[in-house]
Amino acid sequence: MDLEQITDHLVAELAPLSFAQPVTHVYNPLVYARAAWDLYCRKYGQGPREVLMLGMNPGPFGMGQVGVPFGEVGHVRDWLGIEAPIGKPPVEHPKRPIKGFECSRSEVSGARLWGWAREGFGTPEVFFARFFVTNYCPLVFMEESGRNRVPEKLPKAEKEPLFAACDRALRRSIEHFAPRYVIGVGKFAEAKAREVAGDLDLVIGAIPHPSPASPLANRGWAPLVDAALERIGVTR
Repeated sequence: MDLEQITDHLVAELAPLSFAQPVTHVYNPLVYARAAWDLYCRKYGQGPREVLMLGMNPGPFGMGQVGVPFGEVGHVRDWLGIEAPIGKPPVEHPKRPIKGFECSRSEVSGARLWGWAREGFGTPEVFFARFFVTNYCPLVFMEESGRNRVPEKLPKAEKEPLFAACDRALRRSIEHFAPRYVIGVGKFAEAKAREVAGDLDLVIGAIPHPSPASPLANRGWAPLVDAALERIGVTR
């Protein structure tokens, strides 16, 4: 199953799900930003990869805007060379409008991750010859205040069908890429990778999350990533 088919299945499985308070808005960039996601997959997601890097879910100023994981606008457009028309979710949060590639806010996590890739590998072609970056869950959950709500904080009745669909998509993505390593960007993604692929002959590990909420990451994220990858066995 290729990435387009995997995406189609995931979108169809997520469509009927509903989420209650305190979640008031749910965005699925695989729908309204599908053109950018498909372009990312066509350019960089063909063929096997040594390392699959797995984030948790989109940020409102990253993939939520431009459809690319950790999608800080400047890096997606200028380094990855991706730009495509971006639509709108059915119900838009007034505090989190979708501006696509016109979004002026920088997603710190995305700037750190793609900045690390650019500094360490030079060109996207060199990086993606070995790596691919995706998310476990494609949905953005927001409360009335505009605050993010992470998937693991959802009630059990909402998490179970959501995680079942995301588990199937992750398993299919792993089968597509046949990686030697699956690396969670943060502990949640690592735990989901272990649940989904713990029976496979591959190495599962984690790197620190690049979030600005992490004091450790704020003191210098790139050296932490290099050290974590080296411990797992991934070298540049």
